[in-house]
Amino acid sequence: MKHLIALALASTMLAGCASMAPDHVRPAPATTPTFDSEYLPDGEVVASQLSYREWFVDPRLRGLVALALENNRDLLAATARIEQARARYRIQDSRRLPDIVADAGAVRTRQPLSANPALDTGDVEGAPDAITFNRFDVGVGVSAFELDFWGRVASLSDAARAEYLATVAAQRAFYLSLIADTAATYYEIVETEEQIALAEATAESKREGLRIAKVRLDNGVTSALPFRQAETLLTQAEQRLAAEQLTLARLHNQLAVLVGGTIPEPLPDGLALAQQGNERRLAAGLPSTLLFVRPDIVAAEEQLRAARANIGAARAAFFPTISLTGNTGFSSSSLDDLFSGSGWGWSFGPAISLPIFDWGAREANLALAQALEVEQVANYDRTVQEAFREVSDALAGRRWLAEQVATLERAVIAQERIAHIARLRYREGVTNYLEVLDAERNLFNARQELLATERALLQNCATLFVALGGGIGDEKLLWQGT
Repeated sequence: MKHLIALALASTMLAGCASMAPDHVRPAPATTPTFDSEYLPDGEVVASQLSYREWFVDPRLRGLVALALENNRDLLAATARIEQARARYRIQDSRRLPDIVADAGAVRTRQPLSANPALDTGDVEGAPDAITFNRFDVGVGVSAFELDFWGRVASLSDAARAEYLATVAAQRAFYLSLIADTAATYYEIVETEEQIALAEATAESKREGLRIAKVRLDNGVTSALPFRQAETLLTQAEQRLAAEQLTLARLHNQLAVLVGGTIPEPLPDGLALAQQGNERRLAAGLPSTLLFVRPDIVAAEEQLRAARANIGAARAAFFPTISLTGNTGFSSSSLDDLFSGSGWGWSFGPAISLPIFDWGAREANLALAQALEVEQVANYDRTVQEAFREVSDALAGRRWLAEQVATLERAVIAQERIAHIARLRYREGVTNYLEVLDAERNLFNARQELLATERALLQNCATLFVALGGGIGDEKLLWQGT
C-alpha cells in the first residue's frame, strides 16, 4: 500500500506543470475615466454596500421584493444552475488526481492435463486427467491516470472553475435585475392606483357639472351645446377610468409572476408616490469601479477567463498524452497465507499516445478556442459599455426627471388656478362653457403627467441603485466563488 501511495503522490507531482493558456489580462475598459460632471456633485452613499431594505423606503415594496427573491421561478432556476456548474467543476477538477481503486477476487479453476503437454500423464493408470486450483487476489491500483505534463487537464479544470464563477455572477446579476423589475412594477401599480383615484374624482366632478348643465338647459339659461360638451367631458373621464383599471389588472398579474405566485396578505400598507423618494444621494464613483461591483461584468470576465483556459487545453492536445497504470497487492492459492510476504506483488506501466495525423481536427479545435476568446473579449467590452451607459442614463435621469417633477408641480398649481377662474367666469356669464372644458382638460392632463413623471423618477432611482451594484449588501447575496 505504501508503494502505491508513493506512486500516486509522485504522479501528482509530475502532473503539476505550467499551463499553455494565455495569461489572463483584463481588457482595458472602452469608457471615459469619469462620468459627465454635469450630473455631479455626487452623493456619499455607496450603492454596493446597501441592501434593498436599506434603500427602498416603502415597507410594502420591501415585502414584495423579499417574496420575489424567495419564490421567483427564474431565480430558482438560476440558483440551480449554480449547483450544476459547481458539480461540473468538481468533476473536472477531480481528474487532476489519480483514482485509487481497491479490488478483490477469487477464482477456482479446473485445468485438463491434456491441454498442457508438459503435465500430460498419458495413459498412466490412476493418474488424474485434470487439476483443480484456487486463486485469491486483493489489491489497490491506479488505472490510466494522465500525467498532465502539458497542462491540458489543469486548463480544463481552470475553464470549469471560471464557468462556475461566471454562473454565480450571472445569478447575482439576475438577482439585482429582479429587484429592479419588482420595484418598477410596484411603482407603476402605485401610479396607476393614483391615476384611478384622479379619474374617479374627475368623473364625479364631471357628473356634477353635467347635472348643473342639465338644470341650466332645462331653465333656458344656456343652449344644448354646453350640456353636450359637459356630457363629452364625462365620457372621456369614464373612458380613462376604464383604461386605468385594465392597466392595473395587468400590472397585478405581472407582479404575481415576479413574486412567484399569489401575493399573500396582509403586507404592510404602501406609500404614495410623493412619499417614496429617498433623500440620500448615491455616489456614482468612477466607471472603473463598475468592473468589480457589477456582477454582469464579473460574469463576462469569467467567461473570458474560461475561453483562455480552453485555448491552453487545445494547445496541449498537440503533445503526447502520457498515462500511468499501477497496481499492488497480494495473491495466493489459499486464504490462509494470502497476506504473507511471499504473496505480495506489484505492477507499473506507463503508456504514451502520440498524435500523428488527425486530418486537421486539433488545428480546428485550437482555431475554435481562439475565435471564442475573441468573441468573449468583445462580449466583455460590450458589457462594460452597457453598464457605463446604464449608470450615465440613470445619473442624467436623476437630474432632469427631478427638474421635470418640479416644473410639473408648478404647472398643476397654475392649471388649478386657471380652471377655478374659468368656472367663475362661466357662472357669471362672462364666457362660454368651452373655456371651462379646455381648462379642466388641461388640469386633468397636467395631473396625469405629474403622476407619470413622479413614477419615472422613482423607477430611475431604482435603476441607478441596481446599475451601481446596489443590493449586493443583502445577506442573501454572499459571494460563493473560491
